[in-house]
Amino acid sequence: MTIYQFLLLFLLWVCLPHFCSPEIMFRRTPVPQQRILGPRVPRSDGKILHRQKRGWMWNQFFLLEEYTGSDYQYVGKLHSDQDKGDGSLKYILSGDGAGTLFIIDEKTGDIHATRRIDREEKAFYTLRAQAINRRTLRPVEPESEFVIKIHDINDNEPTFPEEIYTASVPEMSVVGTSVVQVTATDADDPSYGNSARVIYSILQGQPYFSVEPETGIIRTALPNMNRENREQYQVVIQAKDMGGQMGGLSGTTTVNITLTDVNDNPPRFPQNTIHLRVLESSPVGTAIGSVKATDADTGKNAEVEYRIIDGDGTDMFDIITEKDTQEGIITVKKPLDYESRRLYTLKVEAENTHVDPRFYYLGPFKDTTIVKISIEDVDEPPVFSRSSYLFEVHEDIEVGTIIGTVMARDPDSTSSPIRQPQGDDTRGCFCENFGC
Repeated sequence: MTIYQFLLLFLLWVCLPHFCSPEIMFRRTPVPQQRILGPRVPRSDGKILHRQKRGWMWNQFFLLEEYTGSDYQYVGKLHSDQDKGDGSLKYILSGDGAGTLFIIDEKTGDIHATRRIDREEKAFYTLRAQAINRRTLRPVEPESEFVIKIHDINDNEPTFPEEIYTASVPEMSVVGTSVVQVTATDADDPSYGNSARVIYSILQGQPYFSVEPETGIIRTALPNMNRENREQYQVVIQAKDMGGQMGGLSGTTTVNITLTDVNDNPPRFPQNTIHLRVLESSPVGTAIGSVKATDADTGKNAEVEYRIIDGDGTDMFDIITEKDTQEGIITVKKPLDYESRRLYTLKVEAENTHVDPRFYYLGPFKDTTIVKISIEDVDEPPVFSRSSYLFEVHEDIEVGTIIGTVMARDPDSTSSPIRQPQGDDTRGCFCENFGC
């Protein structure tokens, strides 16, 4: 190597910055004229000399938390430019944890931590440093304050405030509908690295739901999720720090999601035709039977109203909606007569009372059925042609003379013989005396 190359390398070495262990340097610093301390001292040449205040420059120390080594953890070094290396100076440390958590070598100024430190318990420590003359015990530098800041490591996993969440979302919701937001917290330092940067992912619950990685908002991921097919879903969400990268710590929570009902199902009669029977003697208002349409929805979405919309018995029968059972009760509206008519036909409609306009395309939200009502005969008593009869006879009429005739008929379609209790004259004749 030539002298020229050696000189060039030496100049580069001088110009480049050099890294060393953390160290606080104590230096003399000039003080402006207005901050001059002490009396003015005349010089022999007549000029005034000023006594200048000494000071030191210091920097912040950084210490990694959760140190696991067997030796004390090295923090840094205090050093004064007044230290000639002859042991005449003594370094003193005071403040947070001085003498217990932090100790100093009074000769060298080296500071060590005596135990493992948790940043989540305390993020920084404020201490004071002083350098004194070991012989006179007088300070050679003024006391100065400095900070040891604890550097974070990723030693805390994200945690959710709840182990289990419950949420609901209407069935048939469009893709992307917000369900619920879950948020995890990380006790690590958010200002240092990615230790507290949490990313969310879904471990269980796909393909039905998704989660936004940055916000933790859970959304629907499939269209037309039908409560009638499946009502309950369990979703497991993971929160992972270090921005979700490999090596990050994670925590999980469970979200139980219920699909709530909407009116997306019309009522349906289980039969196209229903047969009922009623006695002709049933009074007006008698309930002769019921019809019921089933609806897969629940609550108000399943409520129906019944009405008779057609048939030849609209004047003879009525229908009432029973709210508790959601049945249609058919009642007698007018007196019935087997001999006049034996069969009636009704067309009954069941219609939802709360229709959601969003689901009109799934309608119509009503259904019809045919109700056939048979009238049953009863054995009715004979009916006289008149309610009363009046006959006139002479007082001297002979026994056995016919004085008049009464007529009775059987209203039933199949007439039964009519007996006359007063005698055996089948023509309905009365004898003159009551002994015949």
